[in-house]
Amino acid sequence: MNSLTKDAQMAAERVGLTSDSIIIHGGKPLRGRVDVRGAKNLATKAMVAALLADTPSTLRDVPDISDVGVVTGMLGAYGVSVEKIAPGELRLDPANVERAHFAKIDALAGSSRIPILFCGPLLHRLGEALIPDLGGCRIGDRPIDFHMDALRAFGAIVDKSYEGIRLTAPDGLHGAHIELPYPSVGATEQVLLTAVLAEGVTELKNAAIEPEIMDLIAILQKMGAIINVEPNRVIFIEGVEKLSGYDHRALFDRNEAASWASAALATGGDIFVAGAKQQELMTFLNIFRKVGGAFDIQEDGIRFYHPGGALKPVVVETDVHPGFMTDWQQPLIVALTQAEGRSVVHETVYENRFGFTDALIEMGADIVVHKDGLESVTRRVPRRPLEQAAVIVGPTPLHGADVEIPDLRGGFSHLIAALTASGTSTVSNIGIISRGYEHFIDKLADLGADFVYEG
Repeated sequence: MNSLTKDAQMAAERVGLTSDSIIIHGGKPLRGRVDVRGAKNLATKAMVAALLADTPSTLRDVPDISDVGVVTGMLGAYGVSVEKIAPGELRLDPANVERAHFAKIDALAGSSRIPILFCGPLLHRLGEALIPDLGGCRIGDRPIDFHMDALRAFGAIVDKSYEGIRLTAPDGLHGAHIELPYPSVGATEQVLLTAVLAEGVTELKNAAIEPEIMDLIAILQKMGAIINVEPNRVIFIEGVEKLSGYDHRALFDRNEAASWASAALATGGDIFVAGAKQQELMTFLNIFRKVGGAFDIQEDGIRFYHPGGALKPVVVETDVHPGFMTDWQQPLIVALTQAEGRSVVHETVYENRFGFTDALIEMGADIVVHKDGLESVTRRVPRRPLEQAAVIVGPTPLHGADVEIPDLRGGFSHLIAALTASGTSTVSNIGIISRGYEHFIDKLADLGADFVYEG
């Protein structure tokens, strides 16, 4: 058994996993029900937003994932009390916010990129912010320049050292006119979390408008913020003098929902994803149907299933919302290995998100990655300099293999491939998956997967 990386070990310990590897006996359809709670990409940001308030906040439907553990630890280091008042419910009290030692923050953050979103709130509360070098999944460049440029526009002074980055705001933070070079989700969150208490009006152009962004805006409005979302990705934020705590139920995790949907399709299964909603999944549902998958939309969730017959090839272009999410393409590609014909996935968001396909090829998939992308007369999403394309030809039977998980979404895709493949696979580094998938081991068992831990 391979040893866990430091980050995977921390992730595994936070959710109670005791093994680095899982042995999967594949070829069995997944059938049953899974429940999805709040989105990883919303819950952690909502927790950071609690720093801005002068009274406690309550966040509901919080997933039990390691990224939530990272933010809980960091908030605690700054004196914010995080109390679990019920399963999936947190009470966050910022009454005693104080400076934290850099070494402690660095140790707590691990490879998470969440610390950068503490900058605006900490500048407002403490007048300074210290953040370590930033990590995250190895899926491509995630430059922090967008964040730093935005913070400078508000009046922050950014100093870099061997330890990390120190930000100060001796004259306070003021409204700014900011245009992002790309509608980055993280940079949009940075601007929102900083602008709400900055003096004056902030205009943000080319903003991300993902559902998680809109849910964060809803939280900030509950706290007392004044935020107007205009057409063409423009957001106006009028700074206010103070914010109060919120009471909010997090938006469901659409990435987890789409992952289980792809697992149902790839394994020829039938999974009811409780908590999934149509509105936030419409783009995914269209592609799922084009591939040949079926779904039934119900009041309390969506049933995803393979209706029988051959799956069909598709052409997919990832894009910012309302386009097809980059996080959706990795699990979907596993299903596309079973489609009859040639599928193409154009990845336009991250330049290194096809690394996970190496394991699929080892398992028998016919996938060719084009490092410079592919031209197409039918393209809807404008080409980006760093984009890539994957061509998947199927159907190809998959067979078991030994696989080491490289990143969060790619890791879950490897699980799907192992569950789809005939024979036995050993998947290691599974702790990484706990960053974004709540109790996924229990859910696999509930769906009838045949697996055991390797101690």
